[in-house]
Amino acid sequence: MVQGSVWMTAGSIFSRILGAIYIIPWVTWLGAYSDQANALFSKGYNIYSLFLMAATAGIPAAVSKLVSHYNELNEYGVGRRLYKHGMLVSAFTGLISAMILFFGAPLLANGDANVVPVLRSLAVAVLVIPGMSLSRGLFQGYHQMAPSAISQFNEQLFRVIYMLASTYVIMKIMHGSWKTAVVHSTFAAFIGAIGGIIILGYYWLKNRKQMNDLRDNSNDELVISSWTLIKDIIIQAIPFVIVSSGTIIFQLIDQYTFFDAMQRVGSYSMWQLNQLWALFSFNANKLIMIVISLASAMSEAVIPLLSAARARKDNRDIRNQISNALMLFYFVMIPAALGLAAVSTPIYTVFYRYSASGSTILEISAYVAIFMGLFTIVAAIMQGVSENIKTLKMLGIGLLVKLVLQYPMIFMFKTIGPLLSTGVGMAVTSYLIIHSLNNEFHIPFRKMFKTINQILLYSIITYAVAKLIVTLLYFVIDPSGRVTAALVLIPAVAGGGLVYVYLVLKSRLAQMLLGPRMDSLRIKLHIK
Repeated sequence: MVQGSVWMTAGSIFSRILGAIYIIPWVTWLGAYSDQANALFSKGYNIYSLFLMAATAGIPAAVSKLVSHYNELNEYGVGRRLYKHGMLVSAFTGLISAMILFFGAPLLANGDANVVPVLRSLAVAVLVIPGMSLSRGLFQGYHQMAPSAISQFNEQLFRVIYMLASTYVIMKIMHGSWKTAVVHSTFAAFIGAIGGIIILGYYWLKNRKQMNDLRDNSNDELVISSWTLIKDIIIQAIPFVIVSSGTIIFQLIDQYTFFDAMQRVGSYSMWQLNQLWALFSFNANKLIMIVISLASAMSEAVIPLLSAARARKDNRDIRNQISNALMLFYFVMIPAALGLAAVSTPIYTVFYRYSASGSTILEISAYVAIFMGLFTIVAAIMQGVSENIKTLKMLGIGLLVKLVLQYPMIFMFKTIGPLLSTGVGMAVTSYLIIHSLNNEFHIPFRKMFKTINQILLYSIITYAVAKLIVTLLYFVIDPSGRVTAALVLIPAVAGGGLVYVYLVLKSRLAQMLLGPRMDSLRIKLHIK
């Protein structure tokens, strides 16, 4: 699991970092229109993300789970047939979703005409990404995480190169419209998909002989019709698409309620509302998604392992995998989120520009990210053990809590309100899922309690060290410039990170969670 998590985490986090770093030149070239551009980008991407989920229909994760299940039974031939039929289903759902997104753009734009060309530029990506995602699911079903991780990074690399090149040409050479720059920046999703497909094609050619040998030497005892395979994919996929869309649905609730609620709170122009919307829906969200990607990567690694254990009916292994996944989540996510909160002011300034309100929103978003990440991984665990219906019910309860709290939270806390209602909704869903898992598999929380407390204590110390460095340096450094903010950010991140590494190695916590290789690192660093 750690090996799989390392690959998926590396691919996910490096692609997220790349997807955040491009913001620095992008915002610079857009100048005074950057917040408006960020708001428009966010509006289009939130809707596109939901349609992309519908197009992929949860099929990659479902195929990953089913392929792993049949491979465990030495029925590799069934897994390969699943992949072929999944491609047919994906082609159909991709075409339908792309057509609805393209022709339905005026209705989905919620009265903002600028959103229409953005949605149409994204429709073409919906056609090709499902097949790419499905191929990643096939490799994951064979417990090969490297192709998915490298493909994910290459997809982001191609996307960012096109985004920056097109924005520079439009804004700096042609002196064109920022709206045109946003349209090309969203079309970059299609360019990125081409880059991801190229890598997957390479790995398919490289591993084809080995995978064909496994297929040719499988038991071939199961006789399953094509219709049954397609039905299994759809039954597994529908809960996956809804649960995988959980975070996106929370964001869409914000998108379709924030503007109305804020107009009821005070007298804001659309320009002002777009700026406020950009602060938390795009600016802060871009940075916290780096942290949340840690949880997403671990969740992708745990599904095939849990599915294989479920196929063997090995409840002990399932219990161990669940506790390992949760502990690994706490070990990485909590210090990362608290660390981001500690350096919220300098990191926000480096990526965007100095903004007291933007920094505050980022800090609160970092705390909320813990619950968003926890939901991601516990929902994946539930799906891995085939508790799909329960997961849907618990997500529904969390969404209901979000809806009930949304307007009151915005009226009381304004721009911070949507973040707080999301945090509460995610926390409720996560608690219900963990409670259900504990009832069925008896997770050893008493044994985990000491380790969780250690992680929490070390994370708080890390937060305090990073925050202290930021505070002290801001006494002598002007916080408003990007360069000076970077001079604060680097020592704060390094100081907090080194403290956490020292504490987890000194206490042997890293060795317990990541394996004996951490001992060699501890010795090299002369930590006794």
